Amino acid sequence: MEYIIILIISIMIIFVLKYAWGIKIGDLKKIKEIGYDKKLNEITNKLPANKEVCEQILKDLGNTTVKIETNDDKNSTLSYYMVLTNHIIIANINDTFSRIQTIAHECLHSIQNRRTLMFNFIFSNIYLLYFALIIILTIFKIIKYPIITLIGLILLGIIYYAIRSYLETDAMTKAPYKAKEYMEKAEKLSKEEINTIMKNYETINNIGIPLTNFQLLASVLVKIIIYAILAFITTLV
Repeated sequence: MEYIIILIISIMIIFVLKYAWGIKIGDLKKIKEIGYDKKLNEITNKLPANKEVCEQILKDLGNTTVKIETNDDKNSTLSYYMVLTNHIIIANINDTFSRIQTIAHECLHSIQNRRTLMFNFIFSNIYLLYFALIIILTIFKIIKYPIITLIGLILLGIIYYAIRSYLETDAMTKAPYKAKEYMEKAEKLSKEEINTIMKNYETINNIGIPLTNFQLLASVLVKIIIYAILAFITTLV
């Protein structure tokens, strides 16, 4: 019975947050449509290449030890900061005007508290490993008390979400301002062009920030739902 209760509560939380945060099915598609707007991209094309942009923003942040790599693969769309190697990997984002904000986002990650970044990296892997392991052990009925394991999964999920959400929200919130600062210093865009870019960054972020947090929390709740269903089934068999 307890598995059913946890399952229902988890599903309810997803729908409540989806409504409360104003998440819509077409949000991700809308972000992509704005991001690849040709007119906006023509404006940011006046700015230097991604690596040069990244180098300058890092310099402004007082962090010049970060190694920068660009990925020209057309299928590469994910840019990220790797804390273990102190690397920023810039995906093939040349066709999107949001590239300046994206680069600023990863640069901001590089100056976040290293202890927090390392904890997030290690804990995230432990969390995923724990989930995979308990699924296997529960299927083979090696775990005798799945409810305790489920409680552990919930607690790990809460910690995972709290840390990851903090890091991402911090970077996402500051990125547009750092991008604006860079564009103003570059002196390649007019004030009107910068205002146009910033207005569209605001539109993207108003959708993207709550969407990212929702996706993070939903990924935690989906794991709980999957395990609750599995644990319930194994108690019946």
